[in-house]
Amino acid sequence: MNETKYGMVKNWIKSNILDGTFMPKQKIPSETDLMEQFNYSRHTVRLALGELVSEGWLYKEQGAGTYVSERTENEIPVAASIAPTKKNIAIIVTYISDYIFPSIIRGAEGVLSQEGYQVSLFSTNNDHENERKILETIIAQRFDGVIVEPTKSAISNPNIIYYLQLEALNIPYVMINAAYDELEPISVVLDDVKGGYIQTNYLIGLGHRNIVGFFKTDDLQGLKRMKGYLKALRENAVPINPRHIVTYSTGEKMSKPFKVLENMIKTSSEVPTGIVCYNDELALKLIDVLRQNNLRVPGDLSIIGFDDSFFADISEVKLTTVRHPKNELGEMAAKKIIELVEGKNNQRAVSTIDESFHFEPTIVHRNSIKEMTKNLQMSNSN
Repeated sequence: MNETKYGMVKNWIKSNILDGTFMPKQKIPSETDLMEQFNYSRHTVRLALGELVSEGWLYKEQGAGTYVSERTENEIPVAASIAPTKKNIAIIVTYISDYIFPSIIRGAEGVLSQEGYQVSLFSTNNDHENERKILETIIAQRFDGVIVEPTKSAISNPNIIYYLQLEALNIPYVMINAAYDELEPISVVLDDVKGGYIQTNYLIGLGHRNIVGFFKTDDLQGLKRMKGYLKALRENAVPINPRHIVTYSTGEKMSKPFKVLENMIKTSSEVPTGIVCYNDELALKLIDVLRQNNLRVPGDLSIIGFDDSFFADISEVKLTTVRHPKNELGEMAAKKIIELVEGKNNQRAVSTIDESFHFEPTIVHRNSIKEMTKNLQMSNSN
């Protein structure tokens, strides 16, 4: 359905209030200015302003103009008809039904539901514009707290102002899987640097020295896992081949890694003996590429995943991987946000609940990796 003209004016004003462009007690553009900006009639503009005044977003001063209402934590506009009887927590993830996210969500929902909280789920699809719209909704509907997975966490985020708005309104938030460093938020994460390190170190310990790493680098997890990969190579004095560091973005994840591996197999004089993968989903698809090129795992090439997802067990080759504490991470994030909501502590307050939590990664041993023979080790080192 197309948005009405007055709805467009109304939503534009609300967006400017929510992102801090129009501040409390600030005068907004006049009716005439809005008419010229949108090329709409005075009736349309007045209809939009009237609704915003009735909903508590704006107030009028006779003969002076229209101003932004104060929006303290107790004054944020909420329609009386939808006033919640339970406290509401928003859970924002990059994806809701894909990969490891259902397990994380179940863990959080279980704790929150048990404590009487109502949960609303949102997905950004790892897109900043979607994240912005979701944050606007959360601020407008006055959620009590937020559990959020950052969107493209390795890239400068255009929506930081919305998180600052949450802080200004005393709406606590906890970040999971990664965090926007500039905000220094409370977060619940896995030690991804150590995860990438133990992936690579495990292969090195079994005699592998020609190891390719595949990392998604628009998310902070990928950058940190790559850091661990490089750290393990350096500490073990294994030469780093720049061609064996393969990076890709979210938009490239269904194409670039597979093309690079296939090209490496067909044209390189140095076919790797081991592959470190950003996650299990990628590992399984790379195994398919290897099979299509008549290479066996682990007979011809060893591969290690990350996350210990359901993918690790569905393949004919059971995947050695790094365990991600999916349910436990969701549960811990829920406990953190409950403590913050119940205590209404400022995110900057110094207390035991305002501490981030890091899970330690461990290897899950299956059969996608083999130990290198002495002869092959010598040949790879020459």
